[in-house]
Amino acid sequence: MDPYDSDSSVDEDFTDTGVLLGYAAEDVIEDVISHLGGWPKWLDEASPAPGDFANCKVCNSPMLLLLELHGDLPDHFPTDERRLYLFGCPRKPCNRKPGSIRAFRAARKVLVGGQNRQVEAKAEETQPAVPEQPKQDLGASLFGATNLTSNVSSNPNPFSSASGPTPAGSNPFATPVQATAPTAEKPAVSESTLASSFADKVRISSPPPSAATKKTPESSTTAPWPAQSAFPTPYKNFFLDAEYETLSDPSTPTVPDNVQIEPMEEEGAGGPELKDTFESELDRDFMKFSMRLEHNPEQVLRYEFRGAPLLYSTGDEVGTRLHAHNAPNAKVTTVGAGSIPACEYCGSQRVFEFQLVPHAISMLEEGRAGVGLGKDDAGMEWGTIIMGVCGKNCTPQELGVTGWREEWAGVQWEELR
Repeated sequence: MDPYDSDSSVDEDFTDTGVLLGYAAEDVIEDVISHLGGWPKWLDEASPAPGDFANCKVCNSPMLLLLELHGDLPDHFPTDERRLYLFGCPRKPCNRKPGSIRAFRAARKVLVGGQNRQVEAKAEETQPAVPEQPKQDLGASLFGATNLTSNVSSNPNPFSSASGPTPAGSNPFATPVQATAPTAEKPAVSESTLASSFADKVRISSPPPSAATKKTPESSTTAPWPAQSAFPTPYKNFFLDAEYETLSDPSTPTVPDNVQIEPMEEEGAGGPELKDTFESELDRDFMKFSMRLEHNPEQVLRYEFRGAPLLYSTGDEVGTRLHAHNAPNAKVTTVGAGSIPACEYCGSQRVFEFQLVPHAISMLEEGRAGVGLGKDDAGMEWGTIIMGVCGKNCTPQELGVTGWREEWAGVQWEELR
């Protein structure tokens, strides 16, 4: 019998990673907040983003929403609600220029059952120690990942909008507590299971704040968020579904570092030139990137809080900053400690949270032609957008006050081949 016909060989032929993949869907799956395109939904409608966050840093014109992500992380920040945003300028003159894509994070302290979560946490510290319970799987709750193995535990889905209390291990994308009802508990989410949790996969502590110059978090003089009429026509709205990344072949194909290219036998001159051309086209980084995405070609988002991004290139400014040399044939290029710029607001080290990948462009630009765009509007030309966030989730300490922070957007632009 062919080994692939045996039920017992299923687990041997597929491997799961700690990366949660997001997929675009026209209909709501569970989470009504996380989405590609469309208009932003504010964490607090009474406190939208500051007006200057709306504008491209190149042309100073309003940008379009690329992604909004429900980002609650109860295991990491039990007293905080979070929301993540990516905006991009659609104008052709701004393409490939720093500041044409911007990342933001909204966060606030919340109440649970009429008590401040932070107060509850301090009270728990005075209680006798009890055996540690298995951690909830953050990834499952995030995107509503499906059951992948038999070694599982029950976990909430962060994209769910069902009613009921949310366990402490729920994912960042769970529906947040409403500002108008501070004593209400978070809605319950549908249960989903996974073999292990993000917390087990990424145990990275944040270094102490640096002495770098810090930005002032809030300003009472900022301009209000512009009216919708000030923005170009938005990208089509897609909701997000998700599941853990599964590789169809545990030995993910890569281009070995010691690859040898045999000389090409050509008559007359031109042989070496043709060989050089072939070598230049054999971009090892891009092939690793492409081969990894090919396992799940419809993914638009890769999520792994405190994890490592999949780099489009290690030769550009972003790739050089993030690349840490791995052993040959490593499946994913990792991020070196301290390689993402520190938070300008509190000085804490930033960490990787998610990245957009090229299929998101196909979805966002679907039906984009003929919607009254100006002559300067152009298609997107990035290979991946990496979002780095404050590792300590710096947030206003006042209960219920929403704080806005600009985070790091590492853009790797599409290479002309």
